[in-house]
Order: sequence, then structure tokens, then C-alpha cells
Amino acid sequence: MEDQLEIENKVLNSGLVTFDLETLHHPGHRILFDIKSLLFREMILKEKDFREYIKTHDWSQYQGQNIAFICSTDAIVPTWAYMLLAKAIQPFANRYVFGDLQSLESTLFYDAISNINTEELRDKRVIVKGCSDQNVPVSAYVEITNKLLPLVKSIMYGEACSNVPIYKKSN
Repeated sequence: MEDQLEIENKVLNSGLVTFDLETLHHPGHRILFDIKSLLFREMILKEKDFREYIKTHDWSQYQGQNIAFICSTDAIVPTWAYMLLAKAIQPFANRYVFGDLQSLESTLFYDAISNINTEELRDKRVIVKGCSDQNVPVSAYVEITNKLLPLVKSIMYGEACSNVPIYKKSN
């Protein structure tokens, strides 16, 4: 009987924990809500007309959606206009922000990361997965680093077979 060579999976036996930020991607649609068409000549916000729009618009179409409010023209829009939009959309949208779609994506990841119970990662060696099918903003990598630093033994970026060391707790 021949001796069988046993292949050792060094990555599996290393105690590394892979953290995949892609799993935190919110599945809801992202919508850029540009208020420029609500402005008179795309320059001036008329309070009466704006309030009428807020009152009559079908906000239920945004059920479960993620909304970024912007004004793409160089108009001066009073802050309260965005507050009225927030009040109107709040019962329906999953999340809404003032800013572009990148700001929205960063906020969605920030919210998800802040809700993670990282206690199970205490004193572990963590690899934050680098490649993903979903767009993961750089801000999410910064935020997960911020959340993990006080807890973990080490943080690496990439894959187990090819990683970049980020942090190692000193003894």
C-alpha cells in the first residue's frame, strides 16, 4: 500500500478570518432625485409651488429605495427645501441623503458597518476582501478599518494567498 500524501490547506489552518464588505451591499435601487426641474426656470425655488409638489407627488413609488437628493443647477436652494423632501420621503425610502450617488453608497455602507457586531472578531487575524462584484466605496474600507482596529490582532487587505498587511497589534 502506497503512502498517501496529504495536502495541507495552510490558508484554512492559518486562523485568518475573511471579511467581505460586499455582503453589506444594500439591495435596494439607488435613485438620484434632482430638484432642478422643480425650480422656476431651473433657477428659483418658489415655496408655494414646491410645497404643492411635495403635497401631490406620489412618494410611495420610492418604497424601499435609496435616494440621493441634489440640485444639478447652480441655483441657491434653501436648506428647508431638502428638509421637506426628507419629511415626504421618510415613510417610504430605505435611506435618503443630500448628495450624489457616491455619497449615498458611502452612507449605506457606513450604516451597515456601524450595525456589525465585531466582538466575534476580537483578537483575530482579519483579511478585508479586496475584490468584489459590487461597487464597494473606498470609504467603506476606511470605516471597517476604523471599526476593527481596537479589536483585532491584525488587518490585511486582499486575499489570503496575496494580501497587503495594514495593521498588526503590538505585544
